[in-house]
Parts: sequence; C-alpha cells; structure tokens
Amino acid sequence: MSPGPGADSAPAPQSDHDTPAPPARASGRSRYLPGRLIPGTARIPGTARFRTRRRTRTGPRADIPGTGPRPVSLVKTPVSTGRPATDGSPSVGPDTGGADRGHGGMFSSLRIRNYRLFASGAVVSNTGTWMARITQDWLVLSLTGSSAAVGITTAMQFLPMLLFGLYGGVIADRFPKRTLLFFTQGAMSFGGLFLAALTLSGNVQVWHVYMTAFFTGLVTVVDNPTRQTFVSEMVGPDQVRNAVSLNSANFQSARLLGPAIAGVLTAAVGPGWAFLANGLSFLAPLTCLLLMRTAELHPGPRTPRGKGQLREGLRYVSHRPELIWPIVLIGFIGMFGFNFPIWLSAYADDIFHGGSGMYGLFNTLMAVGSVVGALLAARRGTSRLRVLVGAAVAFGALQIVAAVTPSLWVFALLLVPIGMLGLTVNVTANSSVQLGTDPAMRGRVISLFMMVFVGGTPIGGPLFGWLTDAYGVQISMAVGGLVSAVSALVVGLVLARAADLRLKVDLRRGQPHVRFVPKRDLVTVA
Repeated sequence: MSPGPGADSAPAPQSDHDTPAPPARASGRSRYLPGRLIPGTARIPGTARFRTRRRTRTGPRADIPGTGPRPVSLVKTPVSTGRPATDGSPSVGPDTGGADRGHGGMFSSLRIRNYRLFASGAVVSNTGTWMARITQDWLVLSLTGSSAAVGITTAMQFLPMLLFGLYGGVIADRFPKRTLLFFTQGAMSFGGLFLAALTLSGNVQVWHVYMTAFFTGLVTVVDNPTRQTFVSEMVGPDQVRNAVSLNSANFQSARLLGPAIAGVLTAAVGPGWAFLANGLSFLAPLTCLLLMRTAELHPGPRTPRGKGQLREGLRYVSHRPELIWPIVLIGFIGMFGFNFPIWLSAYADDIFHGGSGMYGLFNTLMAVGSVVGALLAARRGTSRLRVLVGAAVAFGALQIVAAVTPSLWVFALLLVPIGMLGLTVNVTANSSVQLGTDPAMRGRVISLFMMVFVGGTPIGGPLFGWLTDAYGVQISMAVGGLVSAVSALVVGLVLARAADLRLKVDLRRGQPHVRFVPKRDLVTVA
C-alpha cells in the first residue's frame, strides 16, 4: 500500500486470512526486514509483502496535516495496489495505461502511454539542454576570455534555486502540474530562442547570457518540483521508482549526445544555431503534454491558497526522519561529492596532461556509468534506504581511491562505477522521498530536496576550486570523497537508531557477515 496519510494505521479487513502471526525466530537464517505495519494489522492479499513488522513509537503529530506514527524503514517502501485507501486519501485509479501493477522489469513505466509520451519529449529537450550548456560556456569564454565569467554564468543558473527553491514547491502543490509544465517548458523555449536571436544577429553580449541564465534558473525553480512530482501522477505510486530511474537514464543519455552535436554544430555554423536548436527542442515536450490522456492521470490533492504553507512543508519534513536524513545526505553529497567539472578538468590538464580531449573522455565515462546506474536502479522494484547509505559510502570510498591512484587508465576506469554509484544515490534518495511523502506535501518536499542538492553547487564549487588551487586536485578530490563517505555512515547510523535497529557482525560461514537487525518486538508476518 502506498504511504499515504495514515496508511500505517489503517484497520485490517476481517477475513479468513487474518490469523495471528507466529513469533519470529531469534536466530538462524531468518532475514529480519522491518516493514511499515504495526501490531493489529495483517497482510492484505494483493498488497506488497512484508517479512516482519515491529511496534512503532506512539505520539501523533497533530500540528502536521496527514501525519501520524510512521516508523523509519531501512528496507522496502510499500507500493499501492490500486485498492481504495481506507483512510480517506485519494486512491490509485485503474491502470488504463496497460502497465502491470508492481515491478515489471527495467522499462515497466514505458508501458504507460502518458509516461511514454513524457519520456519521448524529454529526450529531445534534454539533448537541446545539454547542447545549450556546452555552447553557453564556450560563448562566455570567447566573449570574455575569463574562466571566472563562466563560473558566474553557472552561479546565475543555480542561484534562483538556492534563494527561491522552496516557493517553487508551494506553487507545484497549489496548481495542476500538467498546466504548470506548459508554462515552464514554454518559458524555457523562449529563453533559448531569445539567446539564439541575439547570437545569430551578432548583438550578443555577456550580460545577455547572464540574464538568460538567471531567467532559466527562475523557471527551473517551478519546473523542477513540478516535473518531478508529475511523474507519480502519470505512473502511479507503484512505478515511481522505475520512472525516476528512467528519467535519470534519459537525462544522462542526452548528456552523451548533446555536447557532441553542439560541438559539431558550433564548429560548422556557429553557436547561435545550437541555441536555436535548444529553443525548438522544447516543442517536443509541449506536443507530448497536449497528447496525454488526462483521464489516465493519477492527480493528487491540490493545496488551497493559505498562509504558512512554506513553514508547514518544513515542519512536515522535520518530523519525519525517513525524509529529513536522506535530504541531509543528498545535501552533503551534492556539495562535497559532485564537483567533477573542477576535478576532471584539473586531472586532465595538471596530472595526466591530456588536454580537452582527455577531459571529454572523462566526462563520457562518467556519463556511461550514470546511464548504467540509472538502468540498474530501474530494475529494482523497491526503494531501500540501506541501498542509499551503502551506495553513498561506496561512492565516497571510490573517490578516495581514484584520487590517490597514479595510473591514468585505473583513474579512467574508476569513473564508470563512480558515475554509477552517484546516480544510484540520487535516484534512491529521490524515489524514497517521493514515496514517503503524502501527495499534498510532495511538491514542497521535492523542492526542498532539489534546493539542498542543487543549491550546494554555488558553495561547494568555489570551495573545492580554491582547495584544488591551494593544495592540488588529489587532496581536493580525496577530501570530497571522505566527507561523502563519513556523512553517509553517520546518516546510516541515525536511521538505524530511529528504526530501532542495531548493527550485527556474524563471521560464521553461510551467514550475512554485516547486517542491521531489529532490537526488539519483531513478529513474522509472511
């Protein structure tokens, strides 16, 4: 069952299946997987299966709408079965898109017509976006000859998310998401066409690029949480993880294609045509939005206009450790672990002396790893916080190994699993937060997620740029990896404590050597 309001305390139906569960074995090969059920409930036929359950801490939070006792889980996030909710929350409608309920393979979300249209339009616009990013940096560098000016352009793009990101979530919760996407995608198209007109006419100046970058950042404040949460309306809660993973694969695939097209187009006919292609690329998602069948969407409740909605969203997250700690972790990873433009360019020039060609190779290998990570994440049908923590620890550890390796080919090959693990962290955190959030709050929670993740770039970038100049890129990258790994370990221990788990080490043959096990009150359900 989806984690909607009060879903954890919904009464179990009376049936012949409601037999008392036997006590769990205290030892042996049983795997204790604490779920989200509480005493007095039983597994409902057709819903997601749970191996175990445990008693939750009491104490409903009456000040937050839709809250109640909800334990932290380091394992599966249950999914909806389409059965009407017993707690008054909106039920998931019939699957008119033709997808099987539950996990149905790596590309299961593409069986749903609306999501298929969405993904088709996104691959075109994402390619145009990557073309514009590369061309924009090259144009600023050619106009000014200053790398600092390129940094200012990047800051102008991300600054609106840092300053106004939470307000974008309020807007996403208040208005129909499909309607909002018409406005945001249209505005991004206008920005690309505006810059194309100035460049093709020969009148472009660097402040025009700054202004366009800031305008695009403002639009992204609304577009990002709207687009992220619209995914669940297209596919339903049981396919959210798969759809989020495929979105990431879509974006990273465009990262492989877009810069290559931009380079050829800029060299052949100039940067203005690359900007024109970006502006026109948004016609694809706009057309696909028009072709969607609105009757097959799963719209969540809209939040009416009112005071204090921003504070309400922050208070909602602060009372849920299963939301706040993944957001804290993704903030650390985004600020300290995702500074690869600085590190890879420095390795290509200063350490391995390969120039721009080697820098392009490094970025390609990272993108390949990211695509692989997204597709592997799409195969998993559940969101496990322990996967998030484990991937983040491994991500930081591999960064440290790559930082100290003297071999070019070892460094290059390590970029593939680093890209894979980084994408796994992002997808797992995103889908876990979406699935653990009540639909009425989802826009505000995702906007906080994106603000923390993306908003750290204007802080982490200059910090690690200075660290690279002062102490060398190897020290800089090792420090970033160390902070990422340590923060993941701390968040993992905090989540384990919140879930009443303890770390168990068992060196016997045939036993899992390291695992989290419940401290008490475990009862086998199925």
